[in-house]
Amino acid sequence: MQAILASLSLSTSQLIDTSNSITAIVGINSQNTSILGNYYNYWSIQNNDTVFDLTRSDRLPTTSPKTIPMSGSRPTAIIEPSRSALVIIDMQNFFLHPALSPAATAGRTAVTPTVNLIQGFRAAGMKVLWTNWGLDNFDLLTIPPSFLAGFSSDDSAATTFGSDMGLVPGTNISAGRKLWRRSWNAQPYGPLYPLQTEGVAAGTDFYFNKNRLSGLWGAQTPLGLWLQENEITTLFFGGVNADQCVWGTFLDAYYKGFDVVYVEDISATESPEYATQMVKYNADLDGFLTNSTAILNAIK
Repeated sequence: MQAILASLSLSTSQLIDTSNSITAIVGINSQNTSILGNYYNYWSIQNNDTVFDLTRSDRLPTTSPKTIPMSGSRPTAIIEPSRSALVIIDMQNFFLHPALSPAATAGRTAVTPTVNLIQGFRAAGMKVLWTNWGLDNFDLLTIPPSFLAGFSSDDSAATTFGSDMGLVPGTNISAGRKLWRRSWNAQPYGPLYPLQTEGVAAGTDFYFNKNRLSGLWGAQTPLGLWLQENEITTLFFGGVNADQCVWGTFLDAYYKGFDVVYVEDISATESPEYATQMVKYNADLDGFLTNSTAILNAIK
């Protein structure tokens, strides 16, 4: 017992030495560098709070770190490509196709920069993660009434999740069941669908169904499990709607300890402008703000 107690009475300096890293203690400062976090999850902040190194290189290998200019309060971030991923949320026919969502002009405008960024991530060896509504019968047993009402045109079961949407207006295409897995309305919109199919087949992209606004809600989701198993630490977010599903997933990622980056020009919403302002304001507090052009120039 005395031996056990003696081993537990190590001084703070001894504990730091046994970690083999200054990151064992939060907030250590050394030669204009501040370490914020712990051995397993930390930022190295440099040059008077202007450069945020997110690579965690004291404990994990680095390949070719990339320095990305940001547009928010944290001016620059350094990322490790092998631990970074692009999360594309709900860029589906239901939310973007003109026949189903005629008002989603901002979302359709975001498609081209989204395509460009996906291709850039692939070229840089960084993963692309598609996270979409994709429901099944079990989901209908567990979704609360507030969600059912929110996706119903008349607060009834006949028009909410899983209901038959009939033909797409002006076409002979069956829209399928509302936001149901493998239905037409749940497919990625326009050029995004073949791009997704191509990426998943090539192993550069991964697809995850979700059954709430957030793709990371609760104790664990398919997306969350994949991120954990693949030791991803930094997430770039885009999609629709910016203030709902994108924001919900972004916020849960922040809660779970990921680095979160909001990519402005690949995110959109039909909500009033103040909703977008809210997202940008809080995303800047929680993580980083940037755009696809800045990212692409940095990861070439």
